Amino acid sequence: MWPGGLAAVPAVALNDQAHQAKGLPAVIVDRTCFDCTPMKSLLTRLAAFVCYTLPLLAQEAEHAGGEHGGAATFLFEIVTLLIAAKIGGEIFERMSQPAVLGELIFGVALGNLHLLGLTFMQGFKTDEALILAAEIGVILLLFEVGLESNIDELMAVGGSAMLVAALGVVAPMILGYGVSSWFLPDHAWYVHTFVGATLAATSVGITARVLKDMRKMDTKEARIILGAAVVDDVLGLIILAVVSGLITSIAAGGTAEISLGPVLSIIGKAVAFLAISVVLGRALAGRVISWGSQAKVRGIPVVLTISYCFVMAGIAEMIGLAAIVGAFAAGLVLDQTHYVGYHELKEKKIEDLLAPISAIYVPVFFVLMGLRVDLSAFASLSVLQFAGALSVAAIIGKQVCSLGVLEKGLNRLAVGIGMIPRGEVGLIFAGIGATLMVNGEPVFSPETFSAMIVMVMVTTLAPPPLLKAVFSR
Repeated sequence: MWPGGLAAVPAVALNDQAHQAKGLPAVIVDRTCFDCTPMKSLLTRLAAFVCYTLPLLAQEAEHAGGEHGGAATFLFEIVTLLIAAKIGGEIFERMSQPAVLGELIFGVALGNLHLLGLTFMQGFKTDEALILAAEIGVILLLFEVGLESNIDELMAVGGSAMLVAALGVVAPMILGYGVSSWFLPDHAWYVHTFVGATLAATSVGITARVLKDMRKMDTKEARIILGAAVVDDVLGLIILAVVSGLITSIAAGGTAEISLGPVLSIIGKAVAFLAISVVLGRALAGRVISWGSQAKVRGIPVVLTISYCFVMAGIAEMIGLAAIVGAFAAGLVLDQTHYVGYHELKEKKIEDLLAPISAIYVPVFFVLMGLRVDLSAFASLSVLQFAGALSVAAIIGKQVCSLGVLEKGLNRLAVGIGMIPRGEVGLIFAGIGATLMVNGEPVFSPETFSAMIVMVMVTTLAPPPLLKAVFSR
């Protein structure tokens, strides 16, 4: 790593002999400046390549068909999404914003090129191979969230964090249900419930980054936020499991009426799955991974870890829970002590070895979510009003959780603001809502999904400047 980080890397001249031998001009890349002409030129050319050349190649491969047409189409499509994700992420990182927003917004831009008469991106939205890659990405993402959480710390978060988490789930869910019922009076109860569940999600990664930059990670407010966020993840996944389970039951021919029996059954199933996963995971998974350190073949820790993640995600899906519940549970029980015997992990964490795999699959999910946003839906005033009301409800709902801070003298407003971001967790919930089907119709219509994406963007952009303002008082 260059001393001083990326900002300290000097201008680099790409004018070596090999470069000139190819007839390419010398390029000066100054990484200290986003507005410099070479960087703008590079991003512009990459954007043109992503927005036009690669999608056309994918379209041509699809039309050509044949034995290898499907594979070629997928390869061109996934390269399109990966480069788009990196361009968007780079731009937003340089603006001190989360890279995930850049990935999402670039996806929105690509997905709405048809409004300009360019229709070659339309096939991306329904490509089954891309959808599968995105699902693997979201499984890996929740697995990483579980890895970053600690079950012992979860059990010792304290009364304030527990109460903050509980209020931070209940209040947004009630407000979300109410807003959805008001704007979508003709929709079924499970649509309103899923809207509320999406508002209940919290993504603490953005808040943690801001607190770290401000050197506030050692404050009591930060510890309450981080502890509550982990509990919030668990509660949110249980709610997701219950709501998606009820919707799946309805889609399979069950009654659309709310009854206590199925709800308690799914809650019991979700809680039992998480409890058994933690107990058996600690007893068995850690031991198996530890045994792998005796193998001589390379890559054993990554293979065993990913395999455990996928097995748990598959079991969760098989018993009627969301796959991400299993992935989170898998990550929750693994810690660095299980990898002590591995030579390649003496100076690294398992997250470091998983990072290259996540870098391929996770961005596909975020860009694909952006592709599904229909900007033409915002031509309707009601959709804009719905998106605005959801954003307000999402922010107010998380402010209610600040009432759960029991200690005196703490900055309750900072705690409430720190719980606002929905980020990638909100996107995951919204994405599941857009794919769950009842009677051939998605739970989230294109208009509802687009409004949910706006809510996620607003609640992700607002907290960083608000936190800085609150802590500077």
